[in-house]
Order: sequence, then C-alpha cells, then structure tokens
Amino acid sequence: MTDELPDHLFKRQDDSSDEAFYAVPRMVNHIDDATINEITRFYREALSPEDELLDLMSSWISHLPEDVDYMKVTGLGMNLEELNANPRLDQVVVHNLNDTPRLPFAEASFDTVMIVVSIQYLVRPFEVFEEIRRVLKSGGKCIVSMSHRLFPTKAIYAFQTLAPQDRIHLVQQYMHRAGLTGIEFIDRSPEKADPLWIIQGFNG
Repeated sequence: MTDELPDHLFKRQDDSSDEAFYAVPRMVNHIDDATINEITRFYREALSPEDELLDLMSSWISHLPEDVDYMKVTGLGMNLEELNANPRLDQVVVHNLNDTPRLPFAEASFDTVMIVVSIQYLVRPFEVFEEIRRVLKSGGKCIVSMSHRLFPTKAIYAFQTLAPQDRIHLVQQYMHRAGLTGIEFIDRSPEKADPLWIIQGFNG
C-alpha cells in the first residue's frame, strides 16, 4: 500500500450520528478472553506505575493489570454508562472524536495514550493522531492494539477492504505523519484466539 490514500478508505456505510449508535451501552467482550489477557500482559511489560494514562475510545473493560496502580487513568469514550462501569478509570470524558478530533486535554498531559480494538472507527485519524502527539509528554508513547472484529456499518472501509498487513501499515502512517518516532509492530496473537496486532510509537 502506498502513502497516497484515497478518500473512500475513510468513509463508512453508516454515517449517521455516532451518539445515536453508541447511546445504548454494550457490556460485551469484543475480542476473545485470551486476546484480552494478552493485552493485559503487554501492558504489564510496557507501562509503569508512575504513568499517567489516557485510554482513548474507552469502554467498560479495563485491560490494565488489576494488581498495578497507576498515577492516573483517564478514559475518553462515547457512552457514559460504559465508562462509569470501568473500575480503573479515575476520570471519564464523553467525547466524539469523529466530530471533534481535538482532545480536551492540555499539552504534555500523558505518559501513554492507548487505543484498544477501536482504531477502525476513526474517520479523521490523522487529526486525532496529531492530537495524541500534542497531549503526550516528551518520550511518551502511543499503543494501538488491533484485531479483526468490527461493527461493519461504523468501521471505515480501509479496515474492511485492506489486508491485515496493509491495515497495520495504515496505522503506522497515522503515527508517522503525526511525528511519532520509533514506530514498531508487535504481533502478540495468542494461539487459537483472535489476533492481536500492536503498533507502538513514541513522542521524540
């Protein structure tokens, strides 16, 4: 896949209000338990208790290790009931990134920004990743965890038509164009479960 990206890749079948779509809480797992557990194992390795974390496009499930306390965990998502059900969030923010990509946080607020199996729903990803870099502290990192499940009417066409390796490359482009560095792909897919593809990039 080249760096020239056609506009249709960022369109979606259902362009109606995201607020309406996410109005009803969905207290379900969107990936296999083994894959969720692997995300938690990766976070145990990648995060520090001293970190201030932003769980972007968050929901009711925390993927953080239960036995590790972090400095602060902020969750930004679309459904207040789901966010309030997440036991690890110290602060919750309801915010539609597809309408307003600008994040409601000051510059250099977070050590790590995390997106878990939600990257496929961003229709303005390059703007969002510019914001991710803005709110990251110097040396901070962005961790995107991807799999292959999605809501087909709300996911952009790129994540429905491109091969897995091209979807991974696309997310790497999001990070690269935002100015993140040290971008790497890590395959942490468990056996006989949903795949887990992690893309990580750093602010400086």
